[in-house]
Amino acid sequence: MDEVRLMKRTDTKFVIHEKDLPSILESIQNQYRILETDKHRIITYSSLYFDTPLKKFYTDHHNKKIRRTKIRIRKYVESNTCFLEIKQKDGRGKTTKTRTSIDEITPSLSTDSLEFIQNTTKRTFELEPIIWNKFNRITLVSKAAKERLTIDLNISFKINNSFKTYHNLVIIEVKQERFNRNSSIVQQLKSKQVNPYSISKYCIGMIGVYDGLKYNRFKGKLIKINKITA
Repeated sequence: MDEVRLMKRTDTKFVIHEKDLPSILESIQNQYRILETDKHRIITYSSLYFDTPLKKFYTDHHNKKIRRTKIRIRKYVESNTCFLEIKQKDGRGKTTKTRTSIDEITPSLSTDSLEFIQNTTKRTFELEPIIWNKFNRITLVSKAAKERLTIDLNISFKINNSFKTYHNLVIIEVKQERFNRNSSIVQQLKSKQVNPYSISKYCIGMIGVYDGLKYNRFKGKLIKINKITA
């Protein structure tokens, strides 16, 4: 797994209905090996995202800013490990993920965590907990290439008393050093007329739990998600 951790990478996403997942997995089973954590092949992820009071990170994404940041605490439930993670996208479409181990998810950031964020981003942000996210993930590793594949399902969000679950939605994400159209999963999805589709779990979650949030540039994505998962 270490050789394909790909902390600096290109991410390519695809969206499908959950009913189509078994046939896709069957078609690529000889090209990938499945990642197990303590004998678990389906891993539960629980995340708490942070943003500024004016929701800068969400707004930057909505406004198509080339350089973007996301900050979250993520717990890998089955292994009982937890990290403060920072994802930064540069002007060339590359995503760099930097993380540090912490004890647990908490709605307040420690002094050490704030220092880590400042040292990583070279910025100082006024941060607050903005949305909880939970999903299950299957991770596959290519046998032939430096490529990792994640499959996210049972995706839900909450903040206070507001909840949103995207039923039947599966997000497949191919993580590579650079996008390779000859990838087994990319070829298989293409054969089913499933093309790459830019989508952010964080952003669709924010739209789902916050009233009055500007989302006109995401309307097309929500329409497509509703159509696919109907």
